[in-house]
Amino acid sequence: MHALVWMAGSLISFSLLAIGARELSGEISIFQSLFSRSVIGVLYISMVLFFLNKKTGIRTTKIKLHIFRNVFHFVGQYAWFLGIGLLPLAEVFALEFTAPIWTLIIAAMFLGEKVTRYKLAAVILGLLGVLVITKPGIDVMDSASFIVLGAAVCFAITLTTTKSLSTSEPPVLILFYMSLIQLPISFIFALVSWTWPTMQQWIWLLIISFTALSAHYCMAKAMQYAEVTMVVTVDFLRLPLIALVGVFLYAEEFEISLLLGGFLMLLGNLINVSKLAKKEK
Repeated sequence: MHALVWMAGSLISFSLLAIGARELSGEISIFQSLFSRSVIGVLYISMVLFFLNKKTGIRTTKIKLHIFRNVFHFVGQYAWFLGIGLLPLAEVFALEFTAPIWTLIIAAMFLGEKVTRYKLAAVILGLLGVLVITKPGIDVMDSASFIVLGAAVCFAITLTTTKSLSTSEPPVLILFYMSLIQLPISFIFALVSWTWPTMQQWIWLLIISFTALSAHYCMAKAMQYAEVTMVVTVDFLRLPLIALVGVFLYAEEFEISLLLGGFLMLLGNLINVSKLAKKEK
């Protein structure tokens, strides 16, 4: 149950993050957005570490794993931001949700997680929902779609690594190193096309920065209470949510297939969640 509460926070945060990315698309470079997020992240998390618990330090014995995680996360974030500006929001999220298949394979290979029939059924139903929504054909297999699929693979590696880190590192420390490691990388690339944001753009940059932090904090907390494959499966609910955002804010086309696909995803989530609840009793 705790995992579901934290995942609700993650769903809301990721949706707001997508809105901010869409609003800044074509106005501020993606690298500049990622740099601003990292700067605010380092400052904010440093304050939290100082005021929340002075005994909490920033020492880690897994710096190599942090670097590995954040290189893939940085690449995935860039590809995701790029996709947001090229495709409808629902399509970006749908293609991103191929990540559970990659996560399932990676978690089974490197974390030793058991692939139960409930997890497999939940993931299959979720992916069927994606297929119903995207109606894959020649149109979907363009360069923009492959960019988002590449982001999904990177996110799967990131999520699996987060699960490994969360066994010994608190979520706030994972977020601190995420911002710290990605800060110099994004700064170097941002210098090439730097522009000073307007007041409205600063507001969106702040929204992106804080929702990126809250999304990953909630995700890391959820992983403390559940296996990575269950967390990613619940994350499927982002798709129907962002589809509604696209319809009401950006006049993107609404199709019945969105409802059908969302229902299949919800059914898969209920199968997995009900099994988890039985385990906790």
